[in-house]
Amino acid sequence: MKHIKLVVFDCDGVLFDTAQANRMYYSDILQSCGLPALTEEQFRFVHMHTVNESMAYLFPDEKLLKAALAFRKTMDYRKYLRYHTVEPRLVRLLEKLRGQHKIAIATNRTDTMEKLLAEFDLNEYFDLVVTSSDVKHPKPHPEALLMILNHFGLTPGEAIYVGDSQVDELAARAAEIPLVAYRNRELTAQYYIDGLAELEELLEL
Repeated sequence: MKHIKLVVFDCDGVLFDTAQANRMYYSDILQSCGLPALTEEQFRFVHMHTVNESMAYLFPDEKLLKAALAFRKTMDYRKYLRYHTVEPRLVRLLEKLRGQHKIAIATNRTDTMEKLLAEFDLNEYFDLVVTSSDVKHPKPHPEALLMILNHFGLTPGEAIYVGDSQVDELAARAAEIPLVAYRNRELTAQYYIDGLAELEELLEL
């Protein structure tokens, strides 16, 4: 792994445990329209997709979707930040990476990424953050990953992508970047880790 110059992370499920926050956030929107709280099947979808894709999935009825989108605009996301948990050893890993590797994020989040990094004082660690707002085609399309490679002038073989979902797998494969599957042995990946300490070992930090 001495040839690796760039480490790209997904956000949800990799940098942060966001399960509780996502469940509460989308459940609040559903219940504002008189619908039941988020189911496990619905959670699996919203965990991987953009907010626009998730809203369209949760509210296939056009009238309900319009009402749900209007309600979302009134929500203060800061209410949900306290339900995010930083993954163990993340800061230690970022400290070790900094100066030796470029560090980036490729996420299907949109307007909440900046608030999330600021809440946990993590902005300074990342050289580039690409959200679904920055691309025409979110993951599983490789546009975000290709944009990051282009920004740093690197080849796919000089990078790794740390992700935890099928959407990450497909994006990495399309961009030809080796995938480090995080806590998901069902993915097809070049490497598998169950904790960020194992990434330190892979990169020989």
